[in-house]
Amino acid sequence: MTDLWTVSVSTGGAQRVLTHDTSMLIGRGPECDLVVADPQVSHRHCRLTIRPPRVTVRDLASRNGTRVNGAIITKRDLRDGDLVRLGNTIIRVGIHPPDRDGLTIVRELGRGAQGVVHLAREQVTGTMVAVKTLLAPDAADLFRREMDCTAALDHPNIVRFHRSLPHPPGYVAEYCPGGHPTAPLPVSEALRLTRQALDALAYAHTAEVPVLLADGTTTIGRGLVHRDIKPQNLLLTSGRTLKIADFGLAKAYDQAGLSGRTPTGAIAGTIAFMPRHQLVDYKYARPDVDLWAVTACLYWMLTGAPPRDFRSGTDPVAVVLRERPVPVRHRRPQLPADLSTLIDAALDDATEPAFQHAAELAAALDGVDSALPDADPASGRRCRST
Repeated sequence: MTDLWTVSVSTGGAQRVLTHDTSMLIGRGPECDLVVADPQVSHRHCRLTIRPPRVTVRDLASRNGTRVNGAIITKRDLRDGDLVRLGNTIIRVGIHPPDRDGLTIVRELGRGAQGVVHLAREQVTGTMVAVKTLLAPDAADLFRREMDCTAALDHPNIVRFHRSLPHPPGYVAEYCPGGHPTAPLPVSEALRLTRQALDALAYAHTAEVPVLLADGTTTIGRGLVHRDIKPQNLLLTSGRTLKIADFGLAKAYDQAGLSGRTPTGAIAGTIAFMPRHQLVDYKYARPDVDLWAVTACLYWMLTGAPPRDFRSGTDPVAVVLRERPVPVRHRRPQLPADLSTLIDAALDDATEPAFQHAAELAAALDGVDSALPDADPASGRRCRST
């Protein structure tokens, strides 16, 4: 059993397996590391840059282009199983993590710019878990913050932290097999999931968490703002219990500005689910930015769209700064009037936030929920919230 990530490059029945940093020039030319006898392939067609577990393909201004899973690309980070096409030649790239620390890796669940998440099995207990591994060394501080924040939180609606992993840096967390919420949902199901998210935020916004200060010392902060609530960070168990994940951008708001970890002017998170005041003043984010974002997720669960229109070719930052959210009934006219009014008020980020605390928003939603008819007005289904 290897303790290294392996990368396999397969074409025409031949396979190369690599475990260390390297690059691979691919083309028809004899100087290429992988020579492809295909007249549709350029002399120097593309290059693979391999730094396990990260693999990147870059087209080298080839005559017929390089495609990944059918899409023409200039440069692309690859995932396990991706198909790279050069002319009539297909190259399959495999990215295989090692079994590590009592875990058997099963498959990749997802990846971002900084980390990759795998489904794994605990070898002793057989429990299925999620394993997140750092990909970008320059994001080590952010990754450490995510581990520390996740480990400090203990709530039934927050993904549970199991343990950290030493090398490569990573951690083991609860696996949520239900994936993400879909859209559109029946009204009371969307409200039920939103209520669970608010329960988690009410806890996180008052929790004690460790804060690493700029001078290298650690103090205790109170009140953790997630700062990146979006549908992709809302996970479901097999029983459809909602769990908030990914505290990589979280910040203890009573220590805001003291850690020196968020540069002035920095923007992070997903802009479609970010209120205007967070975009303007990201460093000093307060709990109300999470309340706006969770309302935006409710809006998305009801309509399948974010609150603002991000038309092709527009600058998303300019959209947030200049345009108001679209009234929710413009997207789903059958919604109850009281619910629509509440959502629109909570998403009005041109004025002071309508809600400062998760409990306030939860109580307002509970009042709307109790007034709903037994049949969902949009779906006709009887689906009372539980």
